[in-house]
Amino acid sequence: MNIIKQMTKTLVSPSILSANLGNLATDIEMINNSTADWIHVDVMDGMFVPNISFGMPVIAAVKQVAKKPLDVHLMVEKPERYIDDFKKAGADILTVHYEASIHLHRTLQAIKDTGMRAGIALNPSTPVNVLDDIITDADMILIMSVNPGFGGQKFIKQSLEKIRKTKELIVKTGSKALIQVDGGVTLDNNKELVNAGVDILVAGSFVFSSNNPAQTITALKTF
Repeated sequence: MNIIKQMTKTLVSPSILSANLGNLATDIEMINNSTADWIHVDVMDGMFVPNISFGMPVIAAVKQVAKKPLDVHLMVEKPERYIDDFKKAGADILTVHYEASIHLHRTLQAIKDTGMRAGIALNPSTPVNVLDDIITDADMILIMSVNPGFGGQKFIKQSLEKIRKTKELIVKTGSKALIQVDGGVTLDNNKELVNAGVDILVAGSFVFSSNNPAQTITALKTF
């Protein structure tokens, strides 16, 4: 299954960081039965970001229940140390931060060598032009529209222009990379984000705090 390809429809990847961790399997089943496309898994090491979240055992447990691809976002220092481990745990897409990987080209190639798709994440303060020499090697660019580390933050409005610049660079270079946005995504900005060039919307607290998460997922994809 080609889980990353150029397409016109908007994808939604609910972030299970905001799910009910005491009953995670139920929320994964909800995602399975919803119109969601992927399952977003935020991995934090307490060093690159101040929070600590999921590790390989949790991802392996999620994989046993999940029927959608696992979209794993590493907010960890030196992510290249764990590529094979996340592949074994069940990751389908592995995104690393530009700011955390010194030898980014090598890291992307190592991810692809396992059969996973490779993404690059940019913090809010990191300019798009750092991607000039690497964007054709990436399957996905993740624009962080909040500072990474915690869910439920307010969307940083400057992210819209950053998304437009990323889209311009993709077109200019002929890259096949999709654009993902993570942070503060709601029904108030989903259409604007897609119009700016976003292919994949990540939403955590907005989905799981709603009265009907499955319905909210569908609403994020409907304009």
